[in-house]
Amino acid sequence: MKFILIFGPPAVGKMTVGYEIVKQTGLKLFHNHMAIEPVLEIFEFGDPAFRRLVANFRRQMFEEVADSSLPGLIFTYVWALDQESDKKFVDELTEIFKCRGAKIYYVELKANLSERVKRNSTAFRLSQKPSKRDVTASEARLLKHEDQYKLNSNDDFFYQKNYIKIDNTHLTAHDTAHKIIEAFEFEEV
Repeated sequence: MKFILIFGPPAVGKMTVGYEIVKQTGLKLFHNHMAIEPVLEIFEFGDPAFRRLVANFRRQMFEEVADSSLPGLIFTYVWALDQESDKKFVDELTEIFKCRGAKIYYVELKANLSERVKRNSTAFRLSQKPSKRDVTASEARLLKHEDQYKLNSNDDFFYQKNYIKIDNTHLTAHDTAHKIIEAFEFEEV
């Protein structure tokens, strides 16, 4: 079992790269908005019920996958690297897989801000993430988070084993996925 965490700032291409890895390896993708979007239909972002439901759904999904015969799971996440609560979440999440013998892989994506602003309104992103369809509000959050959090490491990432950082500003999602597959020697289908 493999658990691949793709992280980076909003609109860097985590989900799109994840789908490309799926196409090339047959692994499964659970992008973060798969848990967020259904709950947003009922509760507002940040509401205590929203946080509980998203957390419970993620945990149950991770535990079921970790106990399954699936070859692996890809998860995407905007990780505020300067927030202890985010690191705690990632550590708890990876422990679900580690304690069952899975190998953990960390993929950090970065792209310049102007490219991410462009990617923020792509048709594929908007089709998969209804909460991003108000592009003006989504871009405002992207810019706010850019100033508010540390969303990429500066050669100081917490874990160096099975870790890769890719600047995908000028790469296609397919090419970025291929770099990840090659770096970790994942089997292609």
